[in-house]
Amino acid sequence: MIKHIVMWKFKDDVAKADKLEMKRLLESLMGVVPSLLKIEIGMDVVGSDASKDMVLYSEFNSLEDLKAYVGHPEHLKVVDFVKPLVCERAVVDYEM
Repeated sequence: MIKHIVMWKFKDDVAKADKLEMKRLLESLMGVVPSLLKIEIGMDVVGSDASKDMVLYSEFNSLEDLKAYVGHPEHLKVVDFVKPLVCERAVVDYEM
């Protein structure tokens, strides 16, 4: 099993509505991208200097399935929405 974690920091001027739309769009990939087994999106509630603003947790059966997700047209549409909103992105992919 592959676990895929992504964390973002929003640009200062991003509206709350855009943050919520990003969350909705990411969650909408479940059931649309066949290789996506699980997805959770969380918004930071602490706001410390070390915090990121949003996190994605997802699961895949294999690296090939993760690659299929990354290149899926619906995922790429979400990426196009997300890129202008964020100033930082961090990713960890690991195998269990």
